[in-house]
Amino acid sequence: MTVCNACRYCEAYCPVFQAMENRTAFAKGDILYLSNLCHNCGECLYACQYAPPHEFNINVPRVLAEARVASYEEYCWPRSWAAFRHAPGVIVSLVGSLFFAWILRNFVRTPDAHGDFYAAIPHDVMVAGFGVVSLFVMLVLTIGVARAARSFGLPHGVNYGRWLRDVLTLRHLHTTGEDCTSNVDERTPWRRYFHHLTFYGFALCFASTSVAALYHTVFGWSAPYAYTSLPVVLGTSGGLGLVAGPIGLLVQRRRRDPQLGDPSQRELDVTFIAMLVMTSGSGLALLAFRGGGAMVPLLLLHLGSVVVLFATLPYGKFVHGIYRALALLKFSAEAHQ
Repeated sequence: MTVCNACRYCEAYCPVFQAMENRTAFAKGDILYLSNLCHNCGECLYACQYAPPHEFNINVPRVLAEARVASYEEYCWPRSWAAFRHAPGVIVSLVGSLFFAWILRNFVRTPDAHGDFYAAIPHDVMVAGFGVVSLFVMLVLTIGVARAARSFGLPHGVNYGRWLRDVLTLRHLHTTGEDCTSNVDERTPWRRYFHHLTFYGFALCFASTSVAALYHTVFGWSAPYAYTSLPVVLGTSGGLGLVAGPIGLLVQRRRRDPQLGDPSQRELDVTFIAMLVMTSGSGLALLAFRGGGAMVPLLLLHLGSVVVLFATLPYGKFVHGIYRALALLKFSAEAHQ
């Protein structure tokens, strides 16, 4: 960071280098802030005159990728649970999903529900089970956000319009007018597109669940809802986004120059992608076959994968988006000053 501050060749590329210029020294909180501000576009690696094979061996994207994971472990609660990041996540998540599906089968009232989810598993059981998990996840995420905000040192004077634009458009994946680089002189918009599909797919699925809850509790309209209803349209659109986006990101990851990231984070990335695809894929399959005999097994598999996905959100790659949004919030305030 000190060398970059002296060179300043990359200052127009992204907010990371602009934020560096506001500092003459870099404390731990500064490094963690800059690492989450980085969108890993990769432009700086190929522009750097001190990158490998230079003796300085400076690789900014990789250093910041390593620091990002350090920030996830620094801010998580309990901190001792950070060790879960190093477990064989895909296998653990799959086994966990099957385990919770096996537990939920004890609450099945009838194997022939024919499209009526609540006839198979009571609504109160779903609400109680997922309510407890959701409250725990919200508690852990709140503590993580508070720790990150304290570490970053969020100032006053935030330009919320600019901040929302930066968060929702991912414009820093093509700050200089060029799209994200994946190798020397190779730039495509696909990484940004797949990030959008993943982010907005998740948002649409959340909206679908919220609307369905409103239908049930306020209007007394019970599931199953028609294929043209708002919850189903939102959920189907979100599910498709959560299949296409994560798979696309996995393909992009395999094709990118390995120097642009930290190879040791492969398990962390792949686990989150696998859980998103498993959850959304089982949800789409459940929607397609909800009128047949496969509905109950698919419902159990889907609910089991949702439980595991939610329970692991604070300890996986999901927090990456939250801390990046916080870093952009701080950058918006610094740029406004």
